[in-house]
Amino acid sequence: MFSKGFIGSHFVTKNAIQFNLDMDTNEKFLYKYLNNASPTGFEASGQQIWLDYIKPFVDDYFTDPYGSAVGVINPEAEFKVVIEAHADEISWFVNYITPEGYIYVIRNGGSDHMIAPSMRVNIHTDKGVVPGVFGWPAIHVRDKAKEETPKMDNIFIDIGARSKDEVLEMGVHVGCVITFQDELTELNKKFYSGRALDNRIGGYMIAEVARMLKEENVKLPFGLYIVNAVQEEIGLRGAEMIAARIKPDVAIITDVCHDTTAPMYSKIASGDYTAGKGPVLTCGAAVHKKLLDLIIASARKEEIPFQRSASSRSTGTDTDAFAYSNGGVPAALISLPLKYMHTTVETASKEDIENVIGLMLAFLKDFDQKFDFRYIK
Repeated sequence: MFSKGFIGSHFVTKNAIQFNLDMDTNEKFLYKYLNNASPTGFEASGQQIWLDYIKPFVDDYFTDPYGSAVGVINPEAEFKVVIEAHADEISWFVNYITPEGYIYVIRNGGSDHMIAPSMRVNIHTDKGVVPGVFGWPAIHVRDKAKEETPKMDNIFIDIGARSKDEVLEMGVHVGCVITFQDELTELNKKFYSGRALDNRIGGYMIAEVARMLKEENVKLPFGLYIVNAVQEEIGLRGAEMIAARIKPDVAIITDVCHDTTAPMYSKIASGDYTAGKGPVLTCGAAVHKKLLDLIIASARKEEIPFQRSASSRSTGTDTDAFAYSNGGVPAALISLPLKYMHTTVETASKEDIENVIGLMLAFLKDFDQKFDFRYIK
């Protein structure tokens, strides 16, 4: 069981997971951070966990009004480099409560209606967390000739109430946010699997870069801004806000992309990417070619495997928000191949995670802030 509550705008989560005494501090952080609920617009509790972890590794930190969190190394430096991930996870909102006490939902981000039936959920209210389930008619009563598939207008949540009044008495009302109950686990000792790896695994990776810089006593000649942005899942909104505030000179974004090796993926349409074969480096209009070349040079220097992808029009990540901010900021995207995106079993390779961390670290050590990013001189 979980012991959870809601205090103001902050989710408070105490996970029942019992950490192995042999588990390193960073892995304890990973489990605590990934298992915490941080839906879009309600990221505060996860951001607090993240900040508490990175504070010993940075010189300063700050947050913005909507909850993006930033750790800063060398805050007095004029030249500013950002490494960034987004903190929010997809979720649902209570949209309608029937007279019989069933709850219909709308998306908060790109939540998948197809996976909802039979999933357990937590509804976050001012009174605390109310558990529920996405119900579905039994196979015995469904007509095989015209069987319904899950759609936004037919998936529903049952919280054990028999009337709308009972639902309201339990603290559930229109606008309450809903998250799935699933937690992080491992597959074959090689993969992490769970909800919200998109993209809190990115928050973990940039935090580990900060930790390793501190532990290796690396002295950077520029300011480093470790950014965990909110509200990516609804249109890169947190990145837009924090980019305008920081005004960086360079931005390296980390997010996830599709592992396309599993059944039902089209490599022709989605590209050929494999979890376990290294970070994916994107070429596209928002990605600055000279910055991408520097990242590739660092990867080759450190013998870090990488894969390549191409992006049509936009990357669909916070890279776009940073690249087109402040009159144009050289930006690049380092992606982590992920199986089963926007499900409760998002699956990523441990080796890839280490290689993304290593690649960001190598770039920061190699980068010369005097590098001329102009295409035309």
